[in-house]
Amino acid sequence: MKYALLFATLVFSATASAEVCPQLLDRTITTLQGEKINLCQYAGKPILVVNTASKCGYTPQFEQLEAMYGKYKQQGLLVIGFPSNDFRQEFSDKGEIAKFCKLTYKVKFPMSEPSSVSGKNANSFFKALAKSTGEAPSWNFHKYLIETDGKTVHSFATSVEPDSPEIMDKIQAMLK
Repeated sequence: MKYALLFATLVFSATASAEVCPQLLDRTITTLQGEKINLCQYAGKPILVVNTASKCGYTPQFEQLEAMYGKYKQQGLLVIGFPSNDFRQEFSDKGEIAKFCKLTYKVKFPMSEPSSVSGKNANSFFKALAKSTGEAPSWNFHKYLIETDGKTVHSFATSVEPDSPEIMDKIQAMLK
């Protein structure tokens, strides 16, 4: 009887946690510093995902992204950067990327280890984001905003500034 109760509790716990974490967020990201971030912990919060590059004309968007993160992180917003050399504008060494982001733009929001974000070699998260929106990044600083339901995703082109009304109106509507 005791084992049956334990089994039922484990099954219920696994089912409850699966319901809490949407499939899109059911993944762990490794940061440039080697920290593991389970995206499930952000279920119910808005997440702005950006593919980044240190040597791009759009790199100054780091400033807006960091300001947004600093202003709204206490209200639940996660900004997370995904460095990629898909468009030949990123350092090859993750240490160089981390140093550049910290020293040049004082980036404090999480930055993943470098990975591919487009095409057949894209990481699984970006493949899921592209499938969800029908839009894969065609350049650096493409943005995806994941709504609090963890399923609804909006896609924004590189040229859409992070602090544009187009993005900010959606984020502010989701903040608590």
